[in-house]
Order: sequence, then C-alpha cells, then structure tokens
Amino acid sequence: MRDHGDLFLVAEDAGRLVGTLIAGWDGWRGNMYRLAVLPAYRRQGVATAPVGEAERRLRALGARRITALVIGDHDWATGFWRAAGYQVDERMARFVKGV
Repeated sequence: MRDHGDLFLVAEDAGRLVGTLIAGWDGWRGNMYRLAVLPAYRRQGVATAPVGEAERRLRALGARRITALVIGDHDWATGFWRAAGYQVDERMARFVKGV
C-alpha cells in the first residue's frame, strides 16, 4: 500500500461501492487480483473501467506483461478476461500449499 496504493481501485455509484480491483507491481510484471463487481452492476462496464485504469497505471510503472489471477471454472470470470484481451498461459502452473 505504501509504494503502490494507487493500484487498489474502486468503482462507485452515487457513493456506493459497487466494484473493486486489487492490482500489484513486482518491479517488472503487473498482476491483477480480486476483481469483484456487485451482481446488479455486472455487464455495465463497471469491471472494464478499473481494469483499463490498472493497465494504464501498470504500463506507466514499466510493465510489459500483466497477468490476471482467475478461478478457471468461473465461466463469467474467464469470459470477461478473454473479452478484455487476456489469454490463458498454458505454460504456467499455480502451486498452492495449505498452512
């Protein structure tokens, strides 16, 4: 938050929080996590606006690649990211350890 608090984006409607996006910068790559939009506001551009703004801010930091962490069996989510121009990278695997 101290270095890149401007990568925590929100969407509001008349002061009501209707969407959020957490983006991150690791010094060479941008990442997007936790894109969420209230169901009543979906398919109205609420998600597209913060994603576009995060992309702009990450490019300004020097990002040449941006990844999005998405649950693979959520068709609405994968469909959104595909429509936004993102592709599944079959070369990558995610390793998780419960603690």
